[in-house]
Amino acid sequence: MKDKSTIALILSIASLSLMIFIFATTKSSANKDSKSQSKEATNETKRPLASAAQISKHYSPQIPDTLSFAGERVPLDIYYVREGLDREMIVNTFSHSSTILYFKRAHRYFPIIEPILKKNGIPSDFKYLCVIESSLTNATSPQKARGFWQFIKPTAQTYGLDVNEEIDMRNHLESATEAACKFLKVLHDHLGSWTAAAAAYNCGETGLSNNMNKQSSFNYYDTRLNPETARYVYRILAVKQIMQHPQEYGFYLRHCDLYPSLPYRVVTLTGQNVDLYAFAKKNGTSYKMLREFNPWIMTDKLTNKANKTYRLKLPVADGTLLRNIITERDTSKAFITRM
Repeated sequence: MKDKSTIALILSIASLSLMIFIFATTKSSANKDSKSQSKEATNETKRPLASAAQISKHYSPQIPDTLSFAGERVPLDIYYVREGLDREMIVNTFSHSSTILYFKRAHRYFPIIEPILKKNGIPSDFKYLCVIESSLTNATSPQKARGFWQFIKPTAQTYGLDVNEEIDMRNHLESATEAACKFLKVLHDHLGSWTAAAAAYNCGETGLSNNMNKQSSFNYYDTRLNPETARYVYRILAVKQIMQHPQEYGFYLRHCDLYPSLPYRVVTLTGQNVDLYAFAKKNGTSYKMLREFNPWIMTDKLTNKANKTYRLKLPVADGTLLRNIITERDTSKAFITRM
């Protein structure tokens, strides 16, 4: 009995010692974990937060030392001229989505606009006026100006564009560009400078002339004008500068990012009461593409009371497929350097 009691006592002591050892080990480990976590928390607290500058750096767009519009010097040595340009450079540099779309669309539409300007003796810089007017789309303004060149109806009709319920040639890019050239020539002849002609395109010849006469000023930059016209030429200049030097202002677009030119065929439309759904089907295209390629058509049926002959653009066979549209240059991953 004594031996059994002794053995039992020894086992109890051993069991208790084991429990004490386990408890001590666990507590030590817990303390180490707690200290480690505390140390990590302290380090996390001490670690500096990423500053806004580290996340994204913003720089003021560079203003060129010299700049011209249509061959006419911009007086950047005058503080308010420089600051007027600076404002529009900031707006267009950091309005990324809009400015990127300018580049993409310009690749498709500048090759149409530029030859017409050149043929009519209008400086190429006026293509940038078209950009700020409509973003190179057939937009309609709250004042009902329409098309790439944003003609109001009376001015459009004065310069030979048909505008009625069925046809609106303000949306015909080639015709509207021809009309814009005529209008700009008149403004230049009356006002004596291309810069003044650009401003008058916005506020009207009479409005600009009256302001200049009242203020005895001799150019756009020295004349106090309404807020929109006061910014107008600077907006053109900013877009010109950015589109001619894209990488200097953070725009890295590749040739393959741009919208390609759309090949087309020309068909003639004559007669009266022409159903354009049937006309599209007869000519091997969809009504959607007929309207897409001819945005100057405003309805699905042409009564054509004057019995005119119209030339419509339609896509070539399979002309909506990219493989039939893009050229080798359109697939280039090289960055564009100028528009």
